[in-house]
Amino acid sequence: MGDGGSGTIFFAFCSLHCVFCQNFETSRGRDRYAVSTTELADIMLELQERGCVNINLVTPTHYIPQILEALQAACQKGLKLPLVYNCSGYERLEILRQLDGIVDVYLPDIKYADPDIALKYSQISDYPQVAKEAIKEMHKQVGDLVLDEKGIAKKGLLIRHLVMPGGLAGTASLMKFIAEEISPHAWINIMNQYYPTYLAHRYPEINRRITYKEYLEALKAAEQASPDFNLIY
Repeated sequence: MGDGGSGTIFFAFCSLHCVFCQNFETSRGRDRYAVSTTELADIMLELQERGCVNINLVTPTHYIPQILEALQAACQKGLKLPLVYNCSGYERLEILRQLDGIVDVYLPDIKYADPDIALKYSQISDYPQVAKEAIKEMHKQVGDLVLDEKGIAKKGLLIRHLVMPGGLAGTASLMKFIAEEISPHAWINIMNQYYPTYLAHRYPEINRRITYKEYLEALKAAEQASPDFNLIY
């Protein structure tokens, strides 16, 4: 993310209820405080002054009206950084279309291929369908990821995929979808940092970290789906 790092702003609450959420204090609203849109604009400007390379909005969807108001105020005061939309992938198309021309970099998860798995671990049965359509819209708006001469993301789509124990995320199916319906040159972060936190202890099959073999199998699935993927390990 460059020498200045990413200017990350976390928003409380989340539309998913992942039993293994690694940020559950924020996603469940336990760790939160309120700011006005004016204060939010000032936070963005302060991050720019600190040398951050972007403004990174995490789980922002349910605050879009307030964020847009704050962005307008911040831009009028000199905000020039790229805007990163960092989300779970569970997004409504009508919201995303409001962001066309505003968001520079989309950073969505694609979590599950199977609706039954999504329902069991995130309480949302239509996650695969909704996330796939959302990521198509994101790519339509910004295209494949573009980096500057320093390797800093300036515009485009970077998809994250968390490898789960026992292949429960359906990695191979999701990689095939990305190659065939998003882009064979897509940028994908294949993440190996799953660990059993929050409520994961209630589910024996995910109450462990992934193995090295499981991670290698996920990488192989991505490479088989498209040898032209830009993979981030």
